[in-house]
Amino acid sequence: MTPYELAQRIGFLLSQKKLKLAIVESCTGGSLAKLVTDVPGASEWFDCGFITYSNESKIRSVNVPEELIAQNGAVSQKVALAMAKGGLDVTNADIVISTTGIAGPDGGSLEKPVGTVCFGFATKESYFSTDKQLFDGDRSKIREKSVIYSLECLCNYLETGHF
Repeated sequence: MTPYELAQRIGFLLSQKKLKLAIVESCTGGSLAKLVTDVPGASEWFDCGFITYSNESKIRSVNVPEELIAQNGAVSQKVALAMAKGGLDVTNADIVISTTGIAGPDGGSLEKPVGTVCFGFATKESYFSTDKQLFDGDRSKIREKSVIYSLECLCNYLETGHF
């Protein structure tokens, strides 16, 4: 399935289930929200998106605790989950996906190399999940793979109940 077909499938499933989606993005810079809102009728099932690129915006927009970022770094599963849970608190969404990572070409370290991306998933039914992936490629490819991975996880959740 192409990324757009995945977004269409997600829209169909969200519509059927009468659920709303919100997205909190960092490393993907809005490309995830753009893809899902490219689907006609997205206003029926898409609530809103946040591009929380800086640490300050994560704190201010979706209430990620400053201490959590200080202790774990912005690129961590704990921060990704806090972003998703914070998104639930400040939106009318039933499901929130978050992304935070290092798309490069700079910013990587031995512990967190370029291509490290953390994902957070949260639902109003108190289902919470995180994942961490290491994608290869240039900045554009890492972001693209992050978007596709997010969509695949969401589609899987909507079809099976598990991210």
